[in-house]
Amino acid sequence: MFASILRKKKTKKKVQPPKQSHSFFLANWFGSDIAIDLGTANIIVFVKNRGIVVNEPAVIAVDTMENKVVAVGREAQAMLGRTPRNIQAYHPLRNGVIADYDATEYMLRYFIRKAIGKALIFKPRVVICVPSSVTNVERRAVIEAAMQAGARKTTVMEEPLAAAIGAGLDIATSNGSMVVDMGGGTTDVAVLSLSGVVISESLRIGSNTFDEAIIRYLEKIKHVAIGQHTAEELKILIGTAMGDGRRMTADVRGRSTETGLPTSVDIDSQEIRQALDEPIQTVLKTIVSILEKTPPELAADIADHGIVLTGGGLLLDSFDRLISQTTGMAAYLCDDPLLCVANGAGKALREMDRLKDSFDDL
Repeated sequence: MFASILRKKKTKKKVQPPKQSHSFFLANWFGSDIAIDLGTANIIVFVKNRGIVVNEPAVIAVDTMENKVVAVGREAQAMLGRTPRNIQAYHPLRNGVIADYDATEYMLRYFIRKAIGKALIFKPRVVICVPSSVTNVERRAVIEAAMQAGARKTTVMEEPLAAAIGAGLDIATSNGSMVVDMGGGTTDVAVLSLSGVVISESLRIGSNTFDEAIIRYLEKIKHVAIGQHTAEELKILIGTAMGDGRRMTADVRGRSTETGLPTSVDIDSQEIRQALDEPIQTVLKTIVSILEKTPPELAADIADHGIVLTGGGLLLDSFDRLISQTTGMAAYLCDDPLLCVANGAGKALREMDRLKDSFDDL
């Protein structure tokens, strides 16, 4: 997308740095282990002994005329759908994998420096979480992008494993666990045991898919075009995975596909549920399919302990109840579902020896 990168000019204004502990300076001086949840929608950085220090949208804005980056993260997200012709704001990751290598490398460098600073003698070791279905080529692209961004050593960890650890499950035991992790671009369904994935499937369906389904529904049925931000607001406000007798409504403002002029229409929760039905049913079928392929001993463990749900996509109202109703098993959201993968990878940093089989290269 671009050949050169934006280099910030040094400011002459001196700012007094906040006081930090002796251990903080040592950690930054000798390098820090960090874990990165490299999501389609957000990038979350966990620094060992400090916790989550970066949680920003995975968006970059590029000036195509001058061939340089003008914004990253929240600032770039605010530009989505509002930029002049010479600036393009977009997600360089699609469906959990790198779509624009140069932009992803720039973002990783930006967020790594933001997390641990620039003045380091030793570069950090980095663990990056990826969907379970990524190919070797996609996996190598992630590793190379992190290395180019300044990592001393980069390893990858499958998102279902990190999500399970973040949810508080002890994956090192022989007990079977089932995790469903739905992010912005992918959904991972996995059965885990003995620090490894027994069986899994990854769908290119996520919370962004729900937004796109709402956009298509409004264009087709209501003849109004809206942006992804408006679709996301509708999903949060009146979206639901199953009916419960309530009928919530919302006023939607957009552009008429018939006249091209601004217009507004009313939409209710039942219509949103109809718009989301296809991707929801695909996720449900995958969960049932994985359960059918699970070894009987592990299936019994899952029946006893239930299905763990993580990721922002599963925050859709009543999605957990629908999964439970479909499978006949308990299904529950973990604490902090949006941060579960990053927290799990962060915990794994502290237990690398015990969980070494969970990493591709440690």
